Amino acid sequence: MENDGINADPLELEKFSQLAHRWWDPQSEFKPLHEINPLRLNFIDEMAGLKGKAVVDVGCGGGILSESMAAHGAQVTGIDLSDKALKVAKLHLLESGHQVDYRKITVEALATEQPHHYDIVTCMEMLEHVPDPASVIHSCSRLAKPGGWVFFSTLNRNPKSYLFAIIGAEYVLNLLPRGTHEYAKFIKPSELALMARNAGLMETKIIGMTYNPLTKVYALEADTSVNYIMAFQA
Repeated sequence: MENDGINADPLELEKFSQLAHRWWDPQSEFKPLHEINPLRLNFIDEMAGLKGKAVVDVGCGGGILSESMAAHGAQVTGIDLSDKALKVAKLHLLESGHQVDYRKITVEALATEQPHHYDIVTCMEMLEHVPDPASVIHSCSRLAKPGGWVFFSTLNRNPKSYLFAIIGAEYVLNLLPRGTHEYAKFIKPSELALMARNAGLMETKIIGMTYNPLTKVYALEADTSVNYIMAFQA
């Protein structure tokens, strides 16, 4: 697949492709994803109800969230542009026995192919890695059925998020590989809400994801200053 005209940063794709083989190791660079996954999963399930729903996971990577949604009874399609991550995701299905339809396709192309097809659209920890987040948000809106749910999680942009998500997580605590995030690409909730409104989505809830470095525990709380999830309806 050519990168010309595709809403993806080749360097970002390469960065995650290099780590793909470690995606399902809960002690690897992806440990934070494994630890926040139950929080994200429960939030989505409580808001939208996963069982029996058609779900698309945009930027699914190695499939941590996709598989867990399938385990909750959803019919899941996972899309990504990293061949290596998708290969890892497909291989893991052989171990888990879950069913997920993994595809290498852009969200924009899928939205053209299957408009208003999904009950639930998830796009987690991806918006801060793409050149044009508004295009992703618009396509996620197009993928959702009328009244369907769309979930985004990303990083707020402020001095605290720079301190915690980059300095703390990448350089002090070594929770993430250095260079995982670029501060300029972080998105304030007000900016995400505006892009979503422009795409025809209605905000229903925002919740923060916090990390306590002393207890090493992640939690969903009202504090949205670093990580946050926003739920919308089409």
